[in-house]
Amino acid sequence: MLSWVQTLLFMSVLFPVLVECKIRHYNFTVVLKNTTRLCATKPIVTVNKQFPGPTLYAREGDNVLVRVTNHVQYNVTIHWHGIRQLRTGWSDGPAYITQCPIQPGQNFLYNFTLTGQRGTLLWHAHISWLRSTMHGAIVILPKKGVPYPFPKPYKEKVIILGEWWKADTEAVVNQAMQTGLPPNISDAHTINGHAGPVSNCSSEGAYTLHVETGKTYLLRVVNAAVNDELFFKIAGHNLTVVEVDAAYTKPYKTDTLFLGPGQTTTSLLTADQGIGKYLIAISPFMDTIVAVDNLTAVGFLHYNHTLAFTPTTLTSIPPVNATSVTEVFCESLRSINSKEYPANVPLTIDHSLFFTIGVGINPCATCFNGSRAVAAINNVTFDMPTTALLQAHYYGISGVFTDDFPAKPLIPFNYTGAPPSSLQTMNGTRVYRLAYNSTVQLVIQGNSILAPESHPTHLHGFNFFVVGRGVGNFDPEKDPLKFNLADPVERNTISVPTAGWTAIRFRADNPGVWFFHCHLEVHTTWGLKMAFLVENGKGPNESLIPPPSDLPQC
Repeated sequence: MLSWVQTLLFMSVLFPVLVECKIRHYNFTVVLKNTTRLCATKPIVTVNKQFPGPTLYAREGDNVLVRVTNHVQYNVTIHWHGIRQLRTGWSDGPAYITQCPIQPGQNFLYNFTLTGQRGTLLWHAHISWLRSTMHGAIVILPKKGVPYPFPKPYKEKVIILGEWWKADTEAVVNQAMQTGLPPNISDAHTINGHAGPVSNCSSEGAYTLHVETGKTYLLRVVNAAVNDELFFKIAGHNLTVVEVDAAYTKPYKTDTLFLGPGQTTTSLLTADQGIGKYLIAISPFMDTIVAVDNLTAVGFLHYNHTLAFTPTTLTSIPPVNATSVTEVFCESLRSINSKEYPANVPLTIDHSLFFTIGVGINPCATCFNGSRAVAAINNVTFDMPTTALLQAHYYGISGVFTDDFPAKPLIPFNYTGAPPSSLQTMNGTRVYRLAYNSTVQLVIQGNSILAPESHPTHLHGFNFFVVGRGVGNFDPEKDPLKFNLADPVERNTISVPTAGWTAIRFRADNPGVWFFHCHLEVHTTWGLKMAFLVENGKGPNESLIPPPSDLPQC
């Protein structure tokens, strides 16, 4: 008896016209690899001994199968960041949300179909801080015969931005959780795994982008950093943004990209300058008092036929607190909103939600100073369960979670003004329940408790439309009058501005349990996370599929 995979492969050979989708097989083996950066060597967790990990290539409509085998001492999972996972939540990857982790010596087959998506995304570990070295790009090409909605590039390049710690990142986070203090910041930023020359380590290698004069390149830029929002610049060159988070945009020309962790930005680069070497620079953004790795990582754009010892053309980087640069970039992104790529913004709303996000202080008898830093949504610090939420939902296991997550703050206060009298938060494993196909407007309000901060926030299982953003407290009477409901940008991760707010809309057309959290790993660790439970609709096509037989056990 043939398996369904063998049957589909057999049919695709006999009937290539009838079977459009292709099955893409990948084997991801998780292993330790001794790696030298900043003139020091340490073992890191990698996929297939690569840092960054392998790029996953597929086309829209393809079925993707990734066998992940764990050969390290840690439990692992992989999240396919931005993949819709329509009815396949078992393959989404966040530990204890949609699956129990893959234990040492075990393996799991992730199985999902790329439906209605094309562009650049990323994959990364979704447990503890393993994603610091366990990450890579996802490139979803259009269906065969379908052109890009922009000029065809000469070549495509994947550029992955990251962070590097000299210390073991698992030790970094474990020490922070024991002391209750913020974790140590990273020691460098990286471009495709390389920091470039840094002080005290002149031998550090640098990423080089080779180009030919007059040619146009498609740069697929991925921010795989753990805790830092980043600027990206190439000296002397403009970039034309054509897609973010695997959603096409109206072309937008700029000299500076801005990406939060988990975000992707695809741009056209034309090699239209004189032959030579040009600096590529990535630098952090932080417009508040929070500590940040303030080092700039550098690479080089190198024209063919450039003579040896040609001096590098330099560029100025934005100040670390360049809020205006981030505002212009975010406000300039728009959906194409064409017949081929419509912006289906929900115009009527079933659930109008208001989530405040920020940090707080809870008592901790064993911690430094008797307290620990925590983070919360609507003053609820998320307690990670020991049974995966999706399993508890599917099998009706009681006592794992409650479905009473508050739709708005229980105790309103001046969110961007003076902090409330108590900095303490509540703990709970609480979800918010949504009927299938219901529509949601979510206003995410940053607060100023302890310190206001920009929060790159990610919703699993859905794309959403960013209909509004602003500084200060959201005004429910005036601000909706300025919402863009015509061509708002479509994303899966959005930065909520420091002491400000962002409004998003989406349709709950994907049954399952879907994680919502800050993509700064420090804030996720502290509890700035929750989950939406989307009920089944009518019939099998609107229902979560049964769990796979090899789903890991806790």
